[in-house]
This record gives sequence, C-alpha cells and structure tokens, in this order.
Amino acid sequence: MNYTTMNRLGILFAIIALAGCGDKKSLVPATTSVDSVQIFTLHKEPVTKTLSLPAELVAWERAELFAKVEGYVRELKVDIGSRVKKNDVLLLIDAPEVTANYARSSADLQAAQSRYNTSLDTYKRLVNAAKEQGAVSDIELDRSRNQMLTDSATHEAAKAGSNAYAQLKNYLVIRAAFDGVITQRNVDVGTLVGKGSTPLLVLENLSKLRVRVAVPEIYTSAIPDSPSINFTVDAQPSKKYSAALARKSNQIDSKTRTERWEFEASNSSQELKSGMYGNASFNLQRNEPSFVVPYSAVVTNLERSFVIRVREGKTEWIDIRNGISMKDKVEIFGELMEGDQLITKANDEMINGKSVVVKQ
Repeated sequence: MNYTTMNRLGILFAIIALAGCGDKKSLVPATTSVDSVQIFTLHKEPVTKTLSLPAELVAWERAELFAKVEGYVRELKVDIGSRVKKNDVLLLIDAPEVTANYARSSADLQAAQSRYNTSLDTYKRLVNAAKEQGAVSDIELDRSRNQMLTDSATHEAAKAGSNAYAQLKNYLVIRAAFDGVITQRNVDVGTLVGKGSTPLLVLENLSKLRVRVAVPEIYTSAIPDSPSINFTVDAQPSKKYSAALARKSNQIDSKTRTERWEFEASNSSQELKSGMYGNASFNLQRNEPSFVVPYSAVVTNLERSFVIRVREGKTEWIDIRNGISMKDKVEIFGELMEGDQLITKANDEMINGKSVVVKQ
C-alpha cells in the first residue's frame, strides 16, 4: 500500500469518527433553564404614614350682614379692624316710610284697643244687668257680645300689624351677632342699601380658628396617632402652631377625591388671620395591621397591578390594590394570606406557572 492510499484511508477514518461523535452528542437530552428567585414571607404590620398637606384657616364664626329693608346709611359706628361685642350697634339705616308705617300702626293699635275696651265693658255691664229677669233682652245681649268679639279680633289684628312694623323698624339697627372683628366694610354714610348680594359688613370671630385640610381618599379611613397636629402658615413659616382634630365631613368630594377634616386652633393672641394658607403635618395609622411589601415586589403594567406568589415551586400572579405608600414599602390588598411566599424582585417576565428555584 503506497503513501497516497494510506493518506486517503486516514482521512476516511477521521470523517467516520467525527460523524460518530456528532451522533452521540445529539443523544444528550436538552436541559430546561430554571430561574433562581429571592422570596420573603408575607405578614401583617402596623401601617403609619406622615402626611404634609395644604391647610386653610377659617374664622370660627363668620356673619355677612345685609340690610333687611331699603334705606340710606345714616350712621356707621365701626370700620375694618374694629373689635365689637355681641349686640353692639354697628350701623343705623334711615327709612322714613318704615318709621311712618310704624307710627300709623301704633295709632291703629291704640284705637282698636280703645274700641275693644269699650265693647268689653258694655258687654260685662249687660251681663250683670241680665241677671234681673226682663232687664235686658236676649237680642241686645247677643248684639253686645258679638260687637265685643269683633272688636277683640280687630284689636288682635292691629297688634299683629304693629308688631310687624316694629320688627321692620328694628331692622334699621344692625347689631353684632357675636364678639368679633369687622373684617369687611362695603358702605359709607349716605349709601342706599337694600336686598343685595354684597354685605354691608362682615363680622368674624377670630378667637378660635378652623384649620381645614383636604385629605386624599386613600387616607380617610386612617386616624391621627395624636389628638393634636402641628401646622405652619406662610406668613411665619418658622413658627409651629398646634390644632386638634374636631370633625370630618364624611363626604368625598367628587372633583378632588378628598375629604375635609377640620382642626380647631386657639388664637387668643390674634396672631393668626382668617384666610391664611399653611401646611399641616401629622401621622396617620390604620386601626389594624395590613400587608406591607417592598416596592420591588409589586408589578404594575397597563392592565393590572400584581405580586408574584411562589407555591410548590411555581409562580402565581395575584392581583392587588395599593394602599398607603410609605418610605420603602407599600400597603397592599388582595387575596393573600399570612405566610405566603412572594418574590422580592418581581417582573412581568416571570409568567404564571413558571418553575423557579427558591432562594430565601
């Protein structure tokens, strides 16, 4: 066998050997890749949240004073900033026709009173006289009684009319409904006033203020962990004031999705003004513990929000609804139980039913 033949045989054996190796390699079964995931055990925790929300200061009492009858301002006894006591006279209105009507009604009342007294006295005399048989006829006695009743009704009508005009006359004097400060004055002496949309004066009680805060709907079921809160105002941002929660509106505003909470703040020093804006800070807490997870455990896409639970080595998507957000965790609600194992760093590439290797 020459050299050329041996060379050809060697090449042939090499090709056969390589083909055999390829067949053996194709017999090795392919292995499926299994992800290794880190999990944590779900349990309930107390939920607290520090809120910082805009606040508005409103007077404890506020009265817009209007004229009940038409007339001219005769005398103005106060101006803006004036401090008044309850029932102090603030403004006098001159309405001659009201005064004249009151005088006429008073005269009518006196005349009706006199007629009634006369007919009543006549009737009483006839009743006494009728005790003697035949002294007074029954017709005359009935006529006297009917006249007395008519005069009585006229007297009562005149009294009611006089009282009505007296009340109108009282409307000419504008008095303070409570202790407070005049914060608006919209008229001067000589101004024609009547039933209008602009108040003559505005009176506010500033000894105590209402601090109104619009609380987002998600926090409305929580409660402050302290009976009092701190707030600041833009006029004095470095100074803190305190207020106590007094009431809630129990209504969610359909436009802002918030509920109004009112806090009461003492203002004996009169440092605070109605209409001021500020910032209220307070801690809220749930009445009972809730499920709390890291932000990385929640997956949110265009369709849903969910966490991924691992059960028997397979993934399971659980739809959830977010609650109160905290610094590094978030409250969640869904069909979950304490002791469930959730993936710490979840994503939507971990499809339902995927096998995973758990890493605590």
